[in-house]
Amino acid sequence: MDRSDYDALDAGAVAAALGDLADAFSLVLLAECDSTNSRLLAQLPPDDGRVHVLAADVQTSGRGRRGRVWQSWPGASLTFSALWRFAPGSPVPAGLSLVAGLAVARALEELGVDGVQLKWPNDVLVHGRKLAGILVELTPGRGRTPAAVVGIGVNLSLPPDAQVEYATGVTDLAECLGRAPGASQLLGLVLVQLHRLFEVYAAAGFSALRGAWQQRNAFADLPVSIIGEAEALSGTCAGVDEDGALLLHTPEGLRRVLSGEVSLRLA
Repeated sequence: MDRSDYDALDAGAVAAALGDLADAFSLVLLAECDSTNSRLLAQLPPDDGRVHVLAADVQTSGRGRRGRVWQSWPGASLTFSALWRFAPGSPVPAGLSLVAGLAVARALEELGVDGVQLKWPNDVLVHGRKLAGILVELTPGRGRTPAAVVGIGVNLSLPPDAQVEYATGVTDLAECLGRAPGASQLLGLVLVQLHRLFEVYAAAGFSALRGAWQQRNAFADLPVSIIGEAEALSGTCAGVDEDGALLLHTPEGLRRVLSGEVSLRLA
């Protein structure tokens, strides 16, 4: 498909959506990329005080958590990765994927999307159906400023024959809003929210954003199962703690589950 056949990413339109924050970002926009996360991790940009963003109209080898593939079609989704650096010498704090999810949720709500929910630790849902996914990968430490690559994919307008597997179904912004917003506008809106929330996060930790995440918790007080733990684990979702770990009411008491390679499912 020719780039003129769909709403390709445009640097000017992204900058317009960023507004006063345009100078805080370095943007690289590609027609096609294997994986924006992989590319950023393999070729870390210099630390010039800006947030480096790599976005692609199409990813040919997009990745999700636990080895999953993020499927991509021209004009069907917004896919990008952003490199976030933290204060030298500080450990990369926990809960990054939850903060990123909250940023996506707020950007969607700003567009007028109703029923936005967050599924621990990395999915954004609308009325229970998946709209966006997040993949956070830490960069190697040793003497470097701690940093993380935050990859985000948002469904804009999936093709009619797309077959995307998700336990509770998938949706896109064309369905949620009647018409998908431009990828450039959406990228700018999400980056603005990421910038705002990561500033709060760096200063006060996840505890400052925990309440906002809890308000959108898709599985609040519902029976859930954890897949990927050494032992089978089921209980009632009690939200998250101040480090972003999942809290689970079980017959044996309150359990704390770290994200790692586990997956949350409705029981």
